[in-house]
Amino acid sequence: MAKGPIQRTNIVSRGIRLEYITVGWNVVEGAVAVLAGLLAGSVALVGFGVDSAIESSSGAVLLWRLRAEQTGKNIERAEQTALKLVGASLLLLAAYVTFNAIKTLVTREQPQRSILGIVLSVLSLIVMPLLARAKRRTAAELNSAALHADSRQTSICAYLSAILLGGLLLNAALGWWWADPVAALAMVPIIVQEGREALKGETCTDCH
Repeated sequence: MAKGPIQRTNIVSRGIRLEYITVGWNVVEGAVAVLAGLLAGSVALVGFGVDSAIESSSGAVLLWRLRAEQTGKNIERAEQTALKLVGASLLLLAAYVTFNAIKTLVTREQPQRSILGIVLSVLSLIVMPLLARAKRRTAAELNSAALHADSRQTSICAYLSAILLGGLLLNAALGWWWADPVAALAMVPIIVQEGREALKGETCTDCH
């Protein structure tokens, strides 16, 4: 159902607020993760900080796209450009996760116990799914494939939080140092598929 101009303006404003939250949260999350990782000597935590930086860049792209609509610029062109940039960031994330996981398996770098890291991953598990759900709803209302792709990246961030938490806990309790990188590698095909679909610049046929 088509949205009226005023209603759509309100939805765009909501999307902008969600992206500001995304960027703000990931900047703080990334800084804390890198700090906790350096203190604990945890490659997994430092890698999580890199993921937060990639997620921040995706949020910044969507802010640009939504601002373009708010200021009356060419929405279709901004939508397609944003969609492809988010797709590229997803493929970058897949490449980094693959590199980091294989490196960890080859060098047998065990994630160290980190209370700060565990708390951070639990908080991310709470915040990211809520944020992703709100983005999906807004993407459906705007029929925005770019925002939908960004919501998938936020969901992936939540999955990676679960993998991080599981890796830290399994290593601490059972010494399963390999659990984190193996679980991360299992995520790569999903991330790549999401990135490829976004790069194709397809319209938002699955937003609802």
